[in-house]
Amino acid sequence: MQPRNMSMSGVVDLAAVKAAQEAKAKAEQTRAETARQGGAGAVSPADLVIDVDEAGFEREVLQRSAEVPVVIDFWAEWCQPCKQLSPVLERLAVEYNGRFLLAKIDVDANQMLMQQFGVQGIPAVFAVVAGQALPLFQGAAGEAQIRQTLDQLVQVAEQRFGLTGLSVDPDAEPGGRPEAAAAEPVGPYDGLLEAAVQALDAGDFGGAVQAYQNVLADDPGNSEAKLGLAQAELLQRVGGMDPQQVRKEAADRPGDVEAQIAVADLDLVGGHVEDAFGRLIDTVQRTAGDDRDAARMRLVELFEVVGPDDPRVAAARRALARALF
Repeated sequence: MQPRNMSMSGVVDLAAVKAAQEAKAKAEQTRAETARQGGAGAVSPADLVIDVDEAGFEREVLQRSAEVPVVIDFWAEWCQPCKQLSPVLERLAVEYNGRFLLAKIDVDANQMLMQQFGVQGIPAVFAVVAGQALPLFQGAAGEAQIRQTLDQLVQVAEQRFGLTGLSVDPDAEPGGRPEAAAAEPVGPYDGLLEAAVQALDAGDFGGAVQAYQNVLADDPGNSEAKLGLAQAELLQRVGGMDPQQVRKEAADRPGDVEAQIAVADLDLVGGHVEDAFGRLIDTVQRTAGDDRDAARMRLVELFEVVGPDDPRVAAARRALARALF
């Protein structure tokens, strides 16, 4: 792909509008709360470059952008320009010594984030400042251009939002920052999770969905609740289906995206994982607009049901990336 520069004017425009003032106030409130709890502490140079997924995005990017600009590197293993750009960004993250945090997002494994940021091709680099997202550049840009962009970013972050960055201790152990503790559940959820399981066992899928949603409302990164919610929603969807009729409609109307999605749900519940994934990937390939997005989003939901560590999910994510690009 040809590099396409993205203007940094979005940073300045952002600082000029009311939303920026609200973001600044929230950032100041967050820093005050951090200070009240004893401060964020120093991080090691290794902690300046982190891998982020959909589950940890709110915690590692949105929340941390209240204390430091977060630069996002969208990449993939198969992307050759990414292999040129990513090492430069990683080296500069350490060189800038805490003035920004580099978050690396694998688009194959995080299709929803790629869609939310409107990424059309990779490598693509964005930033989040005080919860506000903005594009930086796309393509394998030169180091001089990258430095200029980063200099503008940290300057605006400091002057407009008061973000002075992280304190870096070269002797600190990697992964030792207090924020790592935030990965643990923030409250006791055993009762709610048990209630959700009991609701599933009783066939009360709506009750199970609500119980899991209650957990996620307080702890969005709770992996058990995310998996349970995906499973409960799937069972709720297929509960009222006539499998024979659904499959007939899909066969009679191959262009009906909703019909193909319904059969994919049935396939997954029946244990035909590859069939479900393959049907939706085929649907993504031959559709566009809202239809394509509906098929893609359902596929991502089914990934949650099966689990990110399943090799069938990894293979389907790669196939989906090829279908989208």
